[in-house]
Amino acid sequence: MPALLVEDRDGVRTLTLNRPEAFNSLTVELKEALLAALTEAGAASSVRAVVLTGAGKAFCAGQDLKEHVAALRSDDPEPFRTVAEHYNPIVRALTGMPKPVIAAVNGMAAGAGASFAYACDLRVAAPSAKFLMAFATIGLTADSGASWTLPRLIGYGRAMEMMLLAKPVTAEEALSLGMVTSVAEDPLGAAQELAGRMATGPTTGYGKIKETLLVGAGADLEAALACEGAGQNALGRSPDHREAVDAFVDKRKPVFTGR
Repeated sequence: MPALLVEDRDGVRTLTLNRPEAFNSLTVELKEALLAALTEAGAASSVRAVVLTGAGKAFCAGQDLKEHVAALRSDDPEPFRTVAEHYNPIVRALTGMPKPVIAAVNGMAAGAGASFAYACDLRVAAPSAKFLMAFATIGLTADSGASWTLPRLIGYGRAMEMMLLAKPVTAEEALSLGMVTSVAEDPLGAAQELAGRMATGPTTGYGKIKETLLVGAGADLEAALACEGAGQNALGRSPDHREAVDAFVDKRKPVFTGR
């Protein structure tokens, strides 16, 4: 079976991490497949929303430790090259995707797996889902952008607590903290339904919203205002904006094309 499953339906592309016997832990094969799939989804005009999930009982357990131990024991001079080669590009692909990305967290999300969920725009979790940042227990620090995404989701203090104490956060706790958008018995179905609704929306506008929030998260006010202004000027000339205005005047439901 392929390490990553790809399914298209009604403008929604679902990417399923497919190593259930290993809790979808991340091998080089899976990381390369995921990065390629995200890059392709971002460029495909037929894809208007993306869902990321895991097969089996887990969302993603993070780095495949067997592969990591093998690299350490082989005296690889750069055992962590995968951070620059795979993890960081995957996080950039998720956050920079010009269309909505929704994580369907069907079970444990740990380490880089949790970080991938944080990098998505929205997260739907199963009641049994848990989020774990256990880097400290193995003498490492955060990677895959978690030091940037997690504090922006739940605040500096809570993020520090998760990092230092390596205490799992349950789905209900995650909901109360604002880490997840919703909790659903069928997280994949709920995420696909949400993605389907968004896929019929003004996806170009969604892309600009993502861009402005990404810039605003690390910029001063003037830079944020400039980014907002550029986005509004670009969208003001878009067919989707014109369609929304015409539909409002005509008292009908708009039909967006993602342009």
